[in-house]
Amino acid sequence: MKTTEIENLKNEFDEVKDFLIALGDEKRQIIIVALLNDHACNGCQGLRVIDLTEATKLSRPAVSHHLKILKQIGIVDIRREGTKNYYYLCNAVPEMKKLRDLLDNVMSVMAEGKEEV
Repeated sequence: MKTTEIENLKNEFDEVKDFLIALGDEKRQIIIVALLNDHACNGCQGLRVIDLTEATKLSRPAVSHHLKILKQIGIVDIRREGTKNYYYLCNAVPEMKKLRDLLDNVMSVMAEGKEEV
């Protein structure tokens, strides 16, 4: 295996680090699944914090904190209607593509290592 391949993998991991951390939290996963369900069933109307407190069993401030993190990495966006805020999944394709590329490259390096043995 080439040193440049490993350096490239380190850089790729660094690029998706925040995305992985955000996705790694169980409560944020529950929020994402709830928003995916809303997207599939209601055509992406969006969910309010109160809806997500029921799904996660977290307080409103805790849900808001998790939504802020998901918004920062580009998975969630907000739509405002008067005083009501609706959260929905937005297009995080660039980050997801980086993650997919990273996994493909890891698999490639692993396969390369098996061929050498």
